[in-house]
Amino acid sequence: MPDRRRIHLIGVCGTAMATVAALLKRRGHDVRGSDQNVYPPMSDFLAREGITTFTGYAAEQITSDVDLVVVGNAISRGNPELEAVLERKVRYCSLPEIIRDQFLWGARSVVVAGTHGKTTTTSLTGWLLTYGRLDPTVLVGGIALNLGEGGSSYRVGAGRHFVIEGDEYDSAFFDKTAKFLKYLPDVAVISNIEFDHADIYRSLDEVRLAFRRLVTLVPRNGLLLLGADSPDAAALKEAAFSPVETFGLADEATWQAHDVKTEEGVTRFSVRRAGEPFGAFELPLLGVHNVRNALAAIAVGSNAGLGAADLADGLRAFKGIKRRLETVGVARGVRILDDFAHHPTAVHETLAALRLGYPGRRIWAVFEPRSASSCRRIFQDDFARAFGAADEVIIAAVFRSSLPESERLDADQLVHELLARGQRARHLPDNDAILAAIVDEHRDGDVIVLMSNGGFGGIHRRLLQALEATEGARPHAD
Repeated sequence: MPDRRRIHLIGVCGTAMATVAALLKRRGHDVRGSDQNVYPPMSDFLAREGITTFTGYAAEQITSDVDLVVVGNAISRGNPELEAVLERKVRYCSLPEIIRDQFLWGARSVVVAGTHGKTTTTSLTGWLLTYGRLDPTVLVGGIALNLGEGGSSYRVGAGRHFVIEGDEYDSAFFDKTAKFLKYLPDVAVISNIEFDHADIYRSLDEVRLAFRRLVTLVPRNGLLLLGADSPDAAALKEAAFSPVETFGLADEATWQAHDVKTEEGVTRFSVRRAGEPFGAFELPLLGVHNVRNALAAIAVGSNAGLGAADLADGLRAFKGIKRRLETVGVARGVRILDDFAHHPTAVHETLAALRLGYPGRRIWAVFEPRSASSCRRIFQDDFARAFGAADEVIIAAVFRSSLPESERLDADQLVHELLARGQRARHLPDNDAILAAIVDEHRDGDVIVLMSNGGFGGIHRRLLQALEATEGARPHAD
């Protein structure tokens, strides 16, 4: 590719697409993009990066001076910009292809994969290498608060390490293989494997195959890190050609966390490496799942030459990620949190973390089934078990109402199953009704987590404002 090109990204407001747009601009390219739905935080991110973003798709936005088009994996035939690209034979590629070709051939690529925890683990890993003065480049599928002022989904470094979130979702309409297969892994982290992305994978076996293919790409002088607490992840050791280390709470893990304790929003734990004491750590995140994420980052950092003291100091300084149990605000003694959880296991882990972090407080789980998997009936029974740690459950409207009824998650049935388990639950498909219910029924000390992988109609700020506006309300700080 010439030194400078005009590059247009179709579907630019996807987290990864927006991040790559920023990376390409930092490389000196003239970058623009378009998207149908534009909402924070990525719309704000693109504006800060100075990237022109068109709302809506139109063929005339593919101008004659565009050298290359990056096609997002949500874009399909019939999109007017894609049709213009194909008709005019404008050069195009997928997102993972441009990442590989522009950034990875000369890098030491650290690919962080797994059904859950990718964004947090990638952010932790990138931060520990940054704190350890290895100056990595980092690409995260979210906004990491340590990466730049106010947070960012990337950083550009002069070091050889490139830490990237490895997504198992497909690459583009013309390439249905997993994105992470393009990322040339020198170090691969696979934290866990479960069935997900029901719109592209038909079974758990197909998901397992994608991860197995990733394992076979790690060279003999690389490193494969596997989650010891996930049977399917741990089983991938048999497919490896590279050295393998494991991490988790299991006794057999190479990197084992033990003596895990949560106090005042901080999780403390000790680590053994191959059975020998390695160090004591503090993590400003809640939940055992985040201890596992931190273990993977510690293992990568150690492999890169960092010592336990630097790793502990770096972990203690971690600031978190937007939309991963992020506190939106506190009003009338009610804490409002935003979380990206959309898979039953992620919902369960989020609520379990809150139960540990806020003992004795009433926990509300407000859930929008929005992702391609969470909208589907295949997870009906799993969701009924996932909300066990919540005191109040509100199920919002199922986002993908166009799915056939036989395939669509039945929110009323889910509520019925939760009630049968002795939980308080209701289905409120209108956001105004959700707001009214919480404003009417809240009490001091409540913890409310709003869970969705989308914008959820801006309900987070609306709820905070509604509570603050209630007669006699005084915002609290704690």
